[in-house]
This record gives sequence, C-alpha cells and structure tokens, in this order.
Amino acid sequence: MTNIHKTAIISKNAVIGKNVTIGAYSIIGDYVKIANNNIIYPSVVIDGNTDIDENNKIYSFSSIGSIPQDLKYRGEKSKLIIGKNNVFREHCTANLGTEGDNMETIIGNGSLFMVGVHIAHDCIIGDDVIFANQVTLGGHVEVNNKAVIGGISAVHQFCKIGSLAMIGGMSAVENDVIPFSLAIGNRAKIIGVNIIGLKRAEYDKEIIRDYSKTVEKIFKGNSIANEKNNFINSKNPLIKELISFLEKESSRGLCNYEKK
Repeated sequence: MTNIHKTAIISKNAVIGKNVTIGAYSIIGDYVKIANNNIIYPSVVIDGNTDIDENNKIYSFSSIGSIPQDLKYRGEKSKLIIGKNNVFREHCTANLGTEGDNMETIIGNGSLFMVGVHIAHDCIIGDDVIFANQVTLGGHVEVNNKAVIGGISAVHQFCKIGSLAMIGGMSAVENDVIPFSLAIGNRAKIIGVNIIGLKRAEYDKEIIRDYSKTVEKIFKGNSIANEKNNFINSKNPLIKELISFLEKESSRGLCNYEKK
C-alpha cells in the first residue's frame, strides 16, 4: 500500500507506483516517475524529468533530478534515469543530463551512495558500485560495475573508472583508471591490481596473476598503444576487459602506473 505523508507535496502530474512510501515534507515534481516499492524518506526533493525504477531508498535532504550545475545548460528537457535497488544516503545529489552529451544521467542497479555524494550531469554509473561519504563526480564521468570510490574523493569531468577498480579515500582523480586496479593520491596514480576485490568476485588465482603480469607489461613497456596489441587475442576475461577499456576514446588519458 502506498503511504504518502500528509505534509508531502506531490505534483498531480507525477506518476507514483504501488507500495511507495513518501515521508514528511518531501517534494515530488511534475515529470517524476517513481516505480513500485520505493522508500522516499522525509525532506527529499525529486524534480526534473526523472525516472526511478523499483526498490530504491532515498534518505533525507537528498536532491534528485535537479538542474545541472553547468553554465551551458539552457533548460533542455534532459533526463535522470535511476535503476533498481539503490541506496542514496542523506544529502546526496544527482543532476539531469545536458544537450552537451546524450541528454541523460544514468545510474544503474544495486549501488550504495553514502552521505553527501554528488553525481553530476551526464554521468553514467554502472551496477553494484559503492561511493563513500562526500564523493564528488564532475560531469560526463563514467563509472563501471562494482567500482569503489573512497570518501572525500573527487573525479574530474570526462574521466572513466573501470570495473572493480578501487579508488582510495581523499584522492583526486584526473585521468582514466583501468579496470581491476587500485588508485590513490592527490592526482591519483595506479599502485597495483585490486587482488582482494578480484578474489571476492571469485576469479581464479591464475587469471588474477596473469592479469597482474599483463598490466605490468603494458604499462612498463615502451608504448601502451603498442604493448596492448600483444594481448588482443587473450582468453583471460580480465585482460579482454582491459583491452576493451584501453581502446575506448578518452579525453583525459590514463592514470600513471606506479607500482611500488
């Protein structure tokens, strides 16, 4: 049964699914669609052309679907799309897309966004990611599945974070971070492979070992562009994803690899 507090302000044009809870003093705008089984806690604002799929929890003082913090935004009818089973803790913000990209900000499924996370315009967030407290993404950032970003870290606009990468707390990321890696620092550097994360994901030890050696060869060789060609036909799924990541166009370049 849908449970809407009497002090909540819900637009007549908003679409609200079944078994949705909307807490006291929350505000739901004209073009918002909220699917079944969502919980919106007190004092949340959801606005803009925002679609929210099932089973999310959005905690107090979050602002979801607000206009981009981009001076080029001119009121275009862009969107924010949120998948299933996400948790947005207190004071999270997620902005609409812009015509400077694909007109969409997209957030996948099953992720945890801790207190104060900011997801800027045109970001694309995969599934099962974790952003710790006060993580800030610039516009057009892409974060792939199962990545983890530590607290009080910032990611520069247009950067890409690969699958199962782990960014240490208080890092400033201004370049792309390859999949399955560890990165940390003010102007973050890659310091190794996320071995613990890969083991938890149940990858075979030999696959992990092979991937680690491949990363060293590619990044320690004379040219990343040339070295990666030696591994294009690899059957290792981790290496395949690495090669795919390296072949994508990027305006930011790669984080340096500085294994100690």
